[in-house]
Amino acid sequence: MHASLQGSLFDQADEIRLVPLAGLRRTELGDGAWFDLLPGWLSGADALYEELAAGVPWRAERRRMYEREVDVPRLLAFYGDGDPLPHPALARARDDLSRHYARELGEPFTTAGLCFYRDGRDSVAWHGDRNGRSAREDTMVAILSVGDPRDLALRPRGGGAATVRLPLGHGDLVVMGGSCQRTWEHAVPKSARAVGPRISVQFRTRGVS
Repeated sequence: MHASLQGSLFDQADEIRLVPLAGLRRTELGDGAWFDLLPGWLSGADALYEELAAGVPWRAERRRMYEREVDVPRLLAFYGDGDPLPHPALARARDDLSRHYARELGEPFTTAGLCFYRDGRDSVAWHGDRNGRSAREDTMVAILSVGDPRDLALRPRGGGAATVRLPLGHGDLVVMGGSCQRTWEHAVPKSARAVGPRISVQFRTRGVS
């Protein structure tokens, strides 16, 4: 269950390591929503992709939609509060994020959900992470991407075309915060062009999914 990745010419590092989060840049979306972006937060991202693709116990899911069951168009894995993460770099990433956002967030990141987009046919539809506390409280969702870039699209909740597109891959980090999960939606659209595989790691706080 391992899709082949064509390595990035800009990420040839052997060592998997994180750069300081001081380089994060914030974009205000309105209505209390924002995102922070740090391209290339993780060097050696292609090596991490290979280890996660081969070593994570990926699962395929089916979900009910419009009165029938359909395949979820991506592979999934989840690590709950207290579960050991599948690579030490992810534990370091979670801890660095928790320290960086401690004053603003007021609590640590505790869970990690992984999505494996094998090619351009894999996707996730428009949604906000509004299960649990995030339905009524401001929160943060931090996403680390490894593998080939795929667009993360954002739009105001209620529909319409995407107003922001962020091509994330090869160690890029985006953090959606404030009211973003309640007042905005995000998606990874299908792609008609040839794209390679990508893994995203979503760090969340307790009670947010």
